[in-house]
Amino acid sequence: MTKSFTKLKHQVKSSRYYIFWGAATIAVMAGQIYVGNGYRKMSETVGDLTEMLEIKMELELLEKKRNPYGIMPLYVN
Repeated sequence: MTKSFTKLKHQVKSSRYYIFWGAATIAVMAGQIYVGNGYRKMSETVGDLTEMLEIKMELELLEKKRNPYGIMPLYVN
């Protein structure tokens, strides 16, 4: 009788086991969401910076094409 009782006892997990692993799963998922949002914001910022640099380079190229000798500026400050 005790042998079958111990086998049964090993197969039944306590509620603390499930609470622990449930909390661990939620913590990992929350961390992944936090990191994912940070990465998304960072990539948007890098994309904006790249666009600004591209526009600046295009403006400089246009200015060189219009005024190849650099005698007359395009705009006056």
